[in-house]
Amino acid sequence: MRLLSSLTPLGQHFSFRLRIAISFQSHNFPRLFTMASSEESLRNTLSQKQSAVDAQANAVRALKAAKAAKAEIDAAIEALNGLKIEKASIEKKLQAVVTGAGGDGALNRESFRQAVNNTLERRLFYIPSFKIYRGVAGLYDYGPPGCAVKSNVLAFWRQHFVLEENMLEVDCPCVTPEAVLKASGHVDKFTDLMVKDEKTGTCYRADHLLKDFCNEKLQKDLSISSEKAAEFKHVLAIMDDLSAEQLGAKIKEYGIVAPDTKNPLSDPYPFNLMFQTSIGPSGLLPGYMRPETAQGIFVNFKDLYYYNGNKLPFAAAQIGQAFRNEISPRQGLLRVREFTLAEIEHFVDPEDKSHPKFTDVANLEFLMFPREEQMSGKSARIIPLGEAVAKGTVNNETLGYFIGRVYLFLTRLGIDKNRLRFRQHLANEMAHYAADCWDAEIESSYGWIECVGIADRSAYDLHAHTEKSGVPLVAHEKFAEPREVEKLVIAPVKKELGLAFKGSQKNVVEALEAMKEKEALEMKANLESNGEVEFYVCTLGKNVLIKKSMVAISKEKKKEHQRVFTPSVIEPSFGIGRIIYCLFEHSYYMRPSKGGDEQLNVFRFPPLVAPIKCTVFPLVQNEQYEQVAKVISKSLTLSGISHKIDITGTSIGKRYARTDELGVPFAITVDSTSSVTIRERDSKDQIRVSVDEAASVVKDVTDGLRTWENVWSTFPHHASAAAED
Repeated sequence: MRLLSSLTPLGQHFSFRLRIAISFQSHNFPRLFTMASSEESLRNTLSQKQSAVDAQANAVRALKAAKAAKAEIDAAIEALNGLKIEKASIEKKLQAVVTGAGGDGALNRESFRQAVNNTLERRLFYIPSFKIYRGVAGLYDYGPPGCAVKSNVLAFWRQHFVLEENMLEVDCPCVTPEAVLKASGHVDKFTDLMVKDEKTGTCYRADHLLKDFCNEKLQKDLSISSEKAAEFKHVLAIMDDLSAEQLGAKIKEYGIVAPDTKNPLSDPYPFNLMFQTSIGPSGLLPGYMRPETAQGIFVNFKDLYYYNGNKLPFAAAQIGQAFRNEISPRQGLLRVREFTLAEIEHFVDPEDKSHPKFTDVANLEFLMFPREEQMSGKSARIIPLGEAVAKGTVNNETLGYFIGRVYLFLTRLGIDKNRLRFRQHLANEMAHYAADCWDAEIESSYGWIECVGIADRSAYDLHAHTEKSGVPLVAHEKFAEPREVEKLVIAPVKKELGLAFKGSQKNVVEALEAMKEKEALEMKANLESNGEVEFYVCTLGKNVLIKKSMVAISKEKKKEHQRVFTPSVIEPSFGIGRIIYCLFEHSYYMRPSKGGDEQLNVFRFPPLVAPIKCTVFPLVQNEQYEQVAKVISKSLTLSGISHKIDITGTSIGKRYARTDELGVPFAITVDSTSSVTIRERDSKDQIRVSVDEAASVVKDVTDGLRTWENVWSTFPHHASAAAED
């Protein structure tokens, strides 16, 4: 899992009539984030207008100094004031573009985010952990509704992927021995660059400080030129590619200091993000809290392959906690120290990455952002998935199939398809072994957030664990008839190597045996012509001199009855917390109360993920109505529908508002002993059904067997005005 970080790489369906006063809707919100050309034009216009203001101000001063006629001075001042008004208008437009504030009543990004988070914390979707002890950055507790949403998301993930794709689910420990993570590369490379306040020792993530500085300049300093704005945007675009030295140079160039104290900062240096521990009381077996769940699947490949009947392809899946000791966690659920991952490792023959079900998703069209468009400064565009695979934009059918399945998963959860894109990794973002990588990015008030990574990791992981463990993690293809093949044979002469390299003999032997065919044949040619050759041994970190007597390299013809190979891995990796937070933002809106004197919060969760599917309200405190409510409650329970009874004396309108704020899609109001009303949250429309039908109607709509529109057209309507008082 290389998801959810800029780490060194290792490698609505429910459409209701909404009465919305304030929201980030799909037709408006994305537009606010994709106006680069408009911003550049406005910055140029503002710069020109500022020059005109300065020139006119100089003219006014000159007229005053020359004691010109009052009428002439007044005319010049009037012209100056006009220019200032024009400048202020341009500044307002530019501010709207860079902060995401629209002119149609939409909240700006920060205000919107604050409104969402205030509602989430007040209604206990999630809260800071250990709150009474002032909390710990990067740790959060899910409250009852948050737990329910998370549980529903994970249940749908299992249905959509594990069950529908016949995956093998595993559950592995969070504590992982060091040897496993040494083999995977995490011990050496799972780092972020950190800087310290030179006086207080407070630590900061270096790229975050640079990113914050650039964003601050772009969003709040309207005086910077379009050229300088372009520079800051370029820095943001290449941030992940900057070395420690380059990052440090930029921090010094821009005069960036510690945010809290304004003290100077140290040079950036790497910090490993894994939580280290020891296994057992002796402390002799080092371990780590896993930074991802994938390694547990890789090390179990041999057993899973056997369980699957020694057949490829197959996929293994795991849902579990992962841990990353973030340097300076922020952005709520988007960057935390403990989080839930759902990962899939799809093992496939590297010579055949076709997928039998690709045609099921080939006709999907959605926003894709290939690397060519990124490099040329273009925007994401809608591309048919089949076309992307046919043209080679997406490397292979299996990778394309999972991209399509991820799109369907996210949109069915309630993610706005117009604020979802699949961005291809640039060549310099990918690990050297990766064939192709795409991120599902969701637009939020923080910008585009990577929530799912879908990567073709080739055979790197299984190779790495085979080499370190000594256990071959391979697959077999039996031939109907034996095949004659030419095999490369590398035979190190250990006696000669021992005499020459003594204690380093093993390192040299392993390096020689690990050579690829091209490299080995080049060595053979050099040895035959020169008698010796320089050879780099990575485990020694230096070149050694190999002589002709030290190794025999040849190609031999052999008959083989089977092909033994290391499978490739296609890995979709889901950051569940990030998906849930983006779902919160995409589902949130505000609408006026009936009296228009206040704004009411609403989460338009699809029934699939809503924390509570239905509420049951006796219209007034009446024993008969309460008995009917209990009968309906029992029916809902037997139908597996989560619900809540509210028999408080509060007005029905306030009870509706309370449950709308939790995202409850349906409310059953008991106003007689024979029939009840069912209210739909977003349209506020109500139908009347018999008491016996109430639970089944809610279940059918909740399970997706019927739509609200279908129900609305089937049952008698109920006037809802009085009920909303």
